[in-house]
Amino acid sequence: MASIESGLAGLDLGQARLGVIGGSGLYGMEGLEDVRKIKLKTPYGKPSCSLRVGRIGNLEVVFLARHGPHHSYTPTEVPYRANIWALRSLGVRWIFSVSAVGSLQEHVRPLDMVVPDQFIDRTHARPRTLFGDGLVAHVGFADPFCPVLSRLISDVGDSLMPEGHQLHRGGTYLCMEGPAFSTRAESELYRSWGCSVIGMTNHTEARLAREAEIAYTTLAMATDYDCWHQEHASVSVEMVIENLRANAALAQRIVRLAAERLAVHRPPSSAHHALRHALMTPRDEVPRATRRRVSLFTAPYWGPGG
Repeated sequence: MASIESGLAGLDLGQARLGVIGGSGLYGMEGLEDVRKIKLKTPYGKPSCSLRVGRIGNLEVVFLARHGPHHSYTPTEVPYRANIWALRSLGVRWIFSVSAVGSLQEHVRPLDMVVPDQFIDRTHARPRTLFGDGLVAHVGFADPFCPVLSRLISDVGDSLMPEGHQLHRGGTYLCMEGPAFSTRAESELYRSWGCSVIGMTNHTEARLAREAEIAYTTLAMATDYDCWHQEHASVSVEMVIENLRANAALAQRIVRLAAERLAVHRPPSSAHHALRHALMTPRDEVPRATRRRVSLFTAPYWGPGG
């Protein structure tokens, strides 16, 4: 059996790819050159859609529309495990996630952007691990976002925000199940917890990305004040779509420029070794079918084929 310590050896980010996951209102990635579509089957089923692989400068980028190209998956139905497996199988080691969120704080105004640094998870009806079925893994998740990626995309966002709008560094993202929006009582509860924004997808995605040893950060686009603000209309689909359209072009520019900077530095992340001490079950005690399913992630520690 390969030593777990061997997982630290030979990590080469020179050929690694950037994954960009688009959320509501962002179903494509402008600026990609030499784009080709790839359809994949995974041990966890089909991803949300075909993956688009292209280049931004010297960096290969893989784009995936989280809800499908026609927004046909609810937040609960998104095939998160298949999406993350597919991205990792294509060599993705960094992810920029772009998402629509509601603001839970006065100072985070609609059309502002937030790069959060914490989560509170309120989901209950979706798979939240790539493991199980005879294999236990406990990854560290105290700091769920990669600080290097978050700083990079924040620096770029600061330089591009239009006058009158702001990019906020840090804050807590409350992840709810959905697909309905919050009640007023729930919204006020989350505000009392100090949460900054509310969304329906990113915690599940970030947790699985950590298990897959992919560095992850979020560019959250505030579209509304949820339903707590007495001087603003409660959130509606019409409001969300209108503000998403206003922010989509800016989000594309931020991600493009951040990708260009990432191509230069290709930074390592502690997330790239998240499984180093996380695999609790001895390899030889894990069912063979389970080993095969997760071999994409365990190969640095257990050898090829799990």
